[in-house]
Amino acid sequence: MLKKIRTGTSLVIFVLLTCYFLDFAGILPDKLYNLTLIQFIPALLALNIGVMLALTGITLLAGRIYCSSVCPLGIFQDIISHIARHTFQKKKKYGYRKINHLLRWLVVTSVVVLFFLGFSLLVDIIDPYSAYGRITVHLFKPIYLLGNNLLAYIFNSFGNYTFYRTEILMLSVSAFVIGLLTFLLIAFLAWKYGRLYCNTICPVGTVLGFIAKFSFFKVRIDASKCNHCGLCAAKCKSSCINAQEARIDYSRCVDCFNCLDHCHQQAISFDFRRKEQSPERTEATVNTHKRQFLLTGLTGILTLPSLLAQEKTKLASGELREKSLVRQTAISPPGAISTEHLLRHCTSCHLCISKCPSKVLKPAFMEYGVGGMMQPLMYFEKGFCNFDCTVCSSVCPSKALKPLTKEEKHLTQVGKVIFIESLCVVYKEGTNCGACSEHCPTQAVKMLPYKDGLTIPFIDQDICVGCGGCEFICPARPHRAIHVEGNRVQERAKAFTHEQKEETEVTDFGF
Repeated sequence: MLKKIRTGTSLVIFVLLTCYFLDFAGILPDKLYNLTLIQFIPALLALNIGVMLALTGITLLAGRIYCSSVCPLGIFQDIISHIARHTFQKKKKYGYRKINHLLRWLVVTSVVVLFFLGFSLLVDIIDPYSAYGRITVHLFKPIYLLGNNLLAYIFNSFGNYTFYRTEILMLSVSAFVIGLLTFLLIAFLAWKYGRLYCNTICPVGTVLGFIAKFSFFKVRIDASKCNHCGLCAAKCKSSCINAQEARIDYSRCVDCFNCLDHCHQQAISFDFRRKEQSPERTEATVNTHKRQFLLTGLTGILTLPSLLAQEKTKLASGELREKSLVRQTAISPPGAISTEHLLRHCTSCHLCISKCPSKVLKPAFMEYGVGGMMQPLMYFEKGFCNFDCTVCSSVCPSKALKPLTKEEKHLTQVGKVIFIESLCVVYKEGTNCGACSEHCPTQAVKMLPYKDGLTIPFIDQDICVGCGGCEFICPARPHRAIHVEGNRVQERAKAFTHEQKEETEVTDFGF
């Protein structure tokens, strides 16, 4: 029953969380958002004490239940392993492998030190929840949307409009490539080695594995009944059972319970009994390896500031285009507080990007620098930020985006509008336009008399919120005459009042 409960729970969480990422029509209930709140690293960065205490308590009680039944990337690996064993590798057997303490703790140390140095890219890449989120958004979702569009075409042909067609976009080549490489790496390791990624690279697995060594309930081997047949080790996808010595490495055991059903001697059980096991390695070996990975990690870390400084110098040089024609400061999503706050708390899970109804969020490439790759930024090629929309800030599990009410969103200034008169069609072509003013929800862009009966935009940056309506609609090409420049620290815009337009009586057609 333990295995059946674990399998059922895992599948329910995995399917619901995946569907929540894929849902573009807002069909699923908002309560599914709670599944993102119980993920380890987002909860840690959000300082969600209740969730962290709960995860730690569960691990102390029964081991790495989180890795087995809550983490979507862990469940994804189990699905790949299951497919491998029941299709092309029906006779596949796992086996005991010695643990690589050096690599595991080197990864954890590097993640922590680099994070506090302001370089969060590493934790973004290897955080299991965020890695699976990017795989879903950039690989699974386009396929899902393609299926939706196919159904829409079929149903619409018969006059049924239950489904509607939606645009399929590749928001970022770099995010797609990283998502694809992550998928291929995880799938390969799971196909061939089971949970090797969880027990070698994943920092969450390493930390929870350390806690799990002290858990009360464990999978235990009764040495008096064990005949060292190796059936349990052959079914252990974590490769943590040493059948010859009747020992289990609890730092790697993910409580999958596969071993329980395959022991013909009934020597394996999941219970409270305590039994000391001989250490796998001597203290001297442990200390030697600790010194090695600390020295290696510090050597790499000390070279990082110079690399980052070189990258910032390169970005600041402005080699590509004239300064007035390109955005100098990236626009962080509403609720980010500041660029620094976003970079320190965002794990690049891309849930906000997937959920944005206006499709104005995309993964960054180098707009935030190297450390901010894949983190969300606003762009207005496909639309503009809905004035009343607060979706992105409401679904962020790590509190990188502070939840905003509509009233707070209306006064949150993510950037300020910049007008370049020489690019405006009114100036260049001597024709009326005014599209930017018509699409400004705060009246930060107004049309004032210009010459020859024409009007030209006038900017009031104090009441601009940086929604991008003016930039999106501007007809000037190849460079827009009006664009939004991001605020590194989001400010509070001044309140605006709607102007009452005088009604004019039309006595004749205007053409």
